[in-house]
Amino acid sequence: MLNFDYYNPTRIVFGKDSIAHIDDLVPADARVLVLYGGGSAERNGTLAEVEAALGARTVQRFGGIEPNPSYETLMAAVEQVRRDKLDFLLAVGGGSVIDGTKFVAAAVNYPNEPWEILETRAKHLTQALPMGCVLTLPATGSEMNCFSVVTRKSLQAKLGFGSPLVFPRFSVLDPVKTFTLPPRQIANGAVDAFVHVMEQYMTYPVNAPVQDRYAESLLQTLVEVGPQALATPEDYDVRANLMWAATQALNGLIGAGVPQDWATHMIGHEITALYGLDHAQTLAVVLPSLLHLRREAKRAKLLQFAARVWDIHAGSEDERIDAAIARTRAFFESLGVDTRLSAYGIGADAVDRIVAQLEAHGMTALGEHRDIDLAASRRILEACF
Repeated sequence: MLNFDYYNPTRIVFGKDSIAHIDDLVPADARVLVLYGGGSAERNGTLAEVEAALGARTVQRFGGIEPNPSYETLMAAVEQVRRDKLDFLLAVGGGSVIDGTKFVAAAVNYPNEPWEILETRAKHLTQALPMGCVLTLPATGSEMNCFSVVTRKSLQAKLGFGSPLVFPRFSVLDPVKTFTLPPRQIANGAVDAFVHVMEQYMTYPVNAPVQDRYAESLLQTLVEVGPQALATPEDYDVRANLMWAATQALNGLIGAGVPQDWATHMIGHEITALYGLDHAQTLAVVLPSLLHLRREAKRAKLLQFAARVWDIHAGSEDERIDAAIARTRAFFESLGVDTRLSAYGIGADAVDRIVAQLEAHGMTALGEHRDIDLAASRRILEACF
């Protein structure tokens, strides 16, 4: 097992009717900006419930944060916070709203051009506003980590940063709030969480059985409850397990002390920035191809994955690896998430553009061994059709 320093200060308040606890979690004298996405939080009463819990505090709203939150939109929120001297941020939504709120928290008092936070991966960040979350879409795990990804439309760039300063102080998780989500969002959430686990698990063995078994249990849970969440949208237990699994997938615990490979995400980000695919759609496209082409570097873990997650024991090593990758692709497809770029109307000419973006953003040495260069990324992309 590798050395590690694990820290996670986020308080989780989980369960039905848990939004009422916000009154105990937000400082009584806070001047709050509630950030959210489209109109669903308003239509389904979640915003009203949040504002009722905030009571007599000064509360303002900022809506319209997009999937793949845009720098341009978020800077409008930054200006509102600065103008009205607000001092606490409350994200109500899924990973995009939470990621966007983290950026706003970091940008409000940043002395330079805030895009620098993304360009430097928060290297110079020294302070951030406090924030909390009300999670309505299980997917990214952003509610219990310190990472954020933001898109700048004018540059066709999607960059991320991480800083302990933007850990949510708390996150409220009420599975009931997921009952009315569109099937596409539930499917995307299950895929996103599955790939998050894979990128911390699917590397090479370092004698870390706790992390491995924990990761495998999350993968098995997602395989089990993902289809159930689509079939029975108001099954509280199913939605609760999906929500908790997605949070656990990226709260840092299964990644502590093990090598990690975030190449699928880095390549996927460029596809989203250029072609507008949902984040999870890009992950479902890239991961199976990456696993196939990286099978030698990942051989031991692929065989372990085949046996422990998919119960595949028959056949040669290569046959078992092929079967595990095929089962993974089939799982994504069973949720209604296509796994080929061509299914999204993207042609082979996209490869050059995506590789050029990877190069422009310094993504030239990806993977757990830092040996996925631009040529390897090109091969992975070519296999995505």
